Amino acid sequence: MKWIYVIAAIALYLKMLVFPSPLVETAELSMVELVVEDTGVVNAVSGIIFRNRLYDTIFEVVVFSIAIMGVRFLLANEQPSCTVYQFTDDPSIVLARLGATIAALVSIELAIRGHLSPGGGFAAGVAGGTAIGLVAITSSSSLMESLYKRWQAATLEKVSVLIFIAIAALSLMGIELPQGELGSLLSGGWIPLLNLLVALKVALGAWAAILVFIRYRGLL
Repeated sequence: MKWIYVIAAIALYLKMLVFPSPLVETAELSMVELVVEDTGVVNAVSGIIFRNRLYDTIFEVVVFSIAIMGVRFLLANEQPSCTVYQFTDDPSIVLARLGATIAALVSIELAIRGHLSPGGGFAAGVAGGTAIGLVAITSSSSLMESLYKRWQAATLEKVSVLIFIAIAALSLMGIELPQGELGSLLSGGWIPLLNLLVALKVALGAWAAILVFIRYRGLL
C-alpha cells in the first residue's frame, strides 16, 4: 500500500515539474498587482507584511521584545566579565567605524524608502543594530552604556512598540492615511511610518542585547 503513495507523490511531482499551470502564474501576477493597488506602495512585500499580514507583524515585534527580555533574564544572575575584548589596532578601528557609518546610512535608507524599494523596517533595524555593534567593538563599554541611558533608549524602544500597536489597531479598524501617489515617498498610508517604528525598535533592541553581552560575556 505504501508504494501507491510513493508512486502518487512522484507522479504529482512530475506533473508540477513538466506541466506548469499557466492559470497559477496568472493568478500570482494578478495578486501582486492587487496588493500594490490596495496598499499604494511599490514594494509589494511591504504591502503584504503591513497590510495583509499585520497580525503576524505585530506578534513578530512582540516576539523580538520577549527575546531581548529573555537575554537579560538568562544573564541576570551571572557575574559581569572582567575583560572586554575590543579592537585596539588603528586599521581595525577605522574599518569598523567606516562599516558602522555605511550600515547606519543603509539603515536610514531602508527605513525611509523601504516601501518603494527592497527593504523595510526589519532590514533597516538589523542594519542599525549592525552599526551599533561595530561601534561597540571599537568604543568604551562605559561610554556605550552612558549613551544608552542618556538617550533613554530603553524607554524609546517601549514607546515605539506601543505606537506601532496603536497604529496597527487603527489600520485594522479601517482608519487609513491618504495613500498618496504610487511610487512617491509620501505614499502607502501607514506603511512608511510602520517601517520607521519597526526599524527603531529592532535597532534599539539590538543595542540592548549588545550591551548585555558585553557586560556578561566581554563581547558578542
